[in-house]
Amino acid sequence: MQYSAFLAGALIYAAAATYAWGELRWTAAFKVRWMLLYPGAYFLATLAIPLAIPQLRRMLKAHIWISFRTGFGQSVISVLAVVLVLGAAAAFIYLDTNGAVHGGRFPSSAFAAYAAGIGVLLAQALLVRPIERDPALRHLILDAAVQEGRTRTARR
Repeated sequence: MQYSAFLAGALIYAAAATYAWGELRWTAAFKVRWMLLYPGAYFLATLAIPLAIPQLRRMLKAHIWISFRTGFGQSVISVLAVVLVLGAAAAFIYLDTNGAVHGGRFPSSAFAAYAAGIGVLLAQALLVRPIERDPALRHLILDAAVQEGRTRTARR
């Protein structure tokens, strides 16, 4: 789930940058700085900081573990929720870019914020890999997913 969310986020960012590149009237050097370099720094920071600082790494792993234990990311509804959030962020970038096309300011904050979010998604994906590979933990994750599915079915 985490790798899929990261990949979807990265593809949305690439599509938004491609759209903005063709629509915005600023110079190529300006666009490279504000759509690639500065957002790239935010991406690297939000990727590296949780991986490098032990307390943040533990907190993020605990968050991931809790979401696994509750079945989040294991059901159709939770996957659709992630897709909805990514789609809303994509719509924000599109609207911000469209505003810049019509005389507004360059959408640098939208690109920086989205890149930072993609960094967090990749950090989560990298942290979850050892959890998913551990046979004992994998068993607990799958049990939580099955239990969540049974709970949802019983509610209907």
